[in-house]
Amino acid sequence: MTILVRLDVLLAERKMKSRELAQYIGITEPNLSLLKSGKVKGIRFDTLEKICEALNCQPGDLLEYRADTPGEDQA
Repeated sequence: MTILVRLDVLLAERKMKSRELAQYIGITEPNLSLLKSGKVKGIRFDTLEKICEALNCQPGDLLEYRADTPGEDQA
């Protein structure tokens, strides 16, 4: 299973810079970059709530589930 983070898409649609979002939600830009790249194991609900508030979106707009395809390496 793969969870895709669509934060870059939403930032572009809202014409918001990563720096602005990081300041609004109270995390560092490097941590936001890790989140955008999907290189995190999880996200706190309060952080998710602040992102949704800042971008005027729902959690499902930020995250997308993709099922593994047969034959795909599973690590």
